[in-house]
Amino acid sequence: MSKRDYYEVLGIDKNAEAPAIKKAYRKQAVKYHPDKNPGDSSAEDKFKEAAEAYEVLSDDNKKARYDQYGHAGMSGAAGGGGFGGGMNMDDIFSQFGDIFGGGGFGGGFGGSRRGGRRVNRGSNLRVRVKLNLKDIAHGAEKKIKVNKYISCDSCSGSGAESGETTTCSTCNGSGHVTRVQQTFLGNMQTQSVCPSCSGEGQIIKHKCKKCSGNGIVKGEEVVTINIPAGVEDGMQLSVSGKGNAAVRGGVNGDMIVVIDEVPDKDLKRDGNNLLYDHYISFPDAVLGTTIEIPTVDGKAKVKIPAGTQAGKVFRLRGKGLPSVEYHGTGDLLVNINVWTPQKLSDESTEIMEKLQKSEDFIPNPTSKDKSLFDKMRDYFHN
Repeated sequence: MSKRDYYEVLGIDKNAEAPAIKKAYRKQAVKYHPDKNPGDSSAEDKFKEAAEAYEVLSDDNKKARYDQYGHAGMSGAAGGGGFGGGMNMDDIFSQFGDIFGGGGFGGGFGGSRRGGRRVNRGSNLRVRVKLNLKDIAHGAEKKIKVNKYISCDSCSGSGAESGETTTCSTCNGSGHVTRVQQTFLGNMQTQSVCPSCSGEGQIIKHKCKKCSGNGIVKGEEVVTINIPAGVEDGMQLSVSGKGNAAVRGGVNGDMIVVIDEVPDKDLKRDGNNLLYDHYISFPDAVLGTTIEIPTVDGKAKVKIPAGTQAGKVFRLRGKGLPSVEYHGTGDLLVNINVWTPQKLSDESTEIMEKLQKSEDFIPNPTSKDKSLFDKMRDYFHN
């Protein structure tokens, strides 16, 4: 089942600014919140859908990628830790728990599901992945080794020696404290993060010696990245949960993958089309020939008919690159140039002098010909 447009999910237009996006998301989240719709799987799906839409549209960089590439800019091929697999409840409650302030369902966004406790989130990582045209044409699986913060294996990421923690006595494990203040309007109740446990609800009795109580250490990880076919230079993709680990068992950050397209020595890219310049000799242009040209997957033969003019473009349909979002594949456009020799032997000079006087070689176009620029523009952009 294909995903709905994020703007449609939140009921806003593409020109909506940050306050309107946040307001629209809050409206959807209140309507479909699991605490308000217990046991309703359809409402839970819509709750997740709204959170995923907000996660993208509230981030300027992600919003820009989405506006340009749609869902394909957020996600890649399925499997193997691919991109944009959706958001789970832990992601939603940890990332957007503050969007309702202190109030809401069950003592805060997430209610009993998270107990109001603060959940730490690791920072994102940014990596560049080099791709050649063959990788881009077919998609690719890349394994990269990254240095980052990983969960401490000594304390399993808890930060506590032997995993020993106690419930915070200040907030009784809720992660927040409530204060009632008398005002001329009556009693006002406010809620804030617990100062004793920083909103985590637990106090570490003895800090882990290896990670100093943080639950994370510097390390290495080999991450498998599935790149969808048709990506472009500079495009950014996100691998969920493969960024830096969060302190004391929180939610991992994401890995932002920036596509670095390696220029091909023969083929030039123009969107989904590929361009190739080929030179033929004057006799071949006159008499016709068969040439061999490079493609993404090897070689292809092209028949050049007799009388081919310089600037003639041959189109090899489907030999370009696939679209990252839409169906269809671009073409390979071969521009023919006629090579004019700069030095001739005496024999060749004599032959050319005879041809120069022949009526067969007197230019006689039947109609006003287009310039080479116009020809190329018509073939490349129509």
